[in-house]
Amino acid sequence: MMKKLLLIAVLALISFSAAHSQTSTTGLRVGVNAGIPMGDVDDASSFKIGADLAYMISLMDIVQVGPMVGYSHYFGKDNLDDFQYLPIAASGRLGLPSSLVGGFDLGYAVGLGDESDGGLYWRPSLGFRLFNVGLIVSYEGISDDAIDVSSLNLGVEFNF
Repeated sequence: MMKKLLLIAVLALISFSAAHSQTSTTGLRVGVNAGIPMGDVDDASSFKIGADLAYMISLMDIVQVGPMVGYSHYFGKDNLDDFQYLPIAASGRLGLPSSLVGGFDLGYAVGLGDESDGGLYWRPSLGFRLFNVGLIVSYEGISDDAIDVSSLNLGVEFNF
């Protein structure tokens, strides 16, 4: 009897989560992530952390768009300096079936140090959302002059 009640409660929670993720929401989205540097910066950086803040507006039940600003910090390795970027972008999210969420951010990343100028910024993402929290996998790319600054990230997003 207890196992049946537990199973019913878990199924109800999953169903509610799937239904809730499809409802329209407008508001703040805050995200934090950590990643492994890739591309041209793989030899210069050992680890990357980042954070972003967006204000999302629902266009339809499953589509959200809005402005986003973030911070990306690449830690230098082998006595190389750290380097940072301030991404400013348009952000979009698409609620997919089964609480999945896909997204894409596109804009410009301002270099915050002497060694980086900034460049085109893009970040596709895919994740799983449970209520107002999402576990997100993303690829971040920045075209800084002729250098590819990129990372593969795992993060968490909170919707308010």
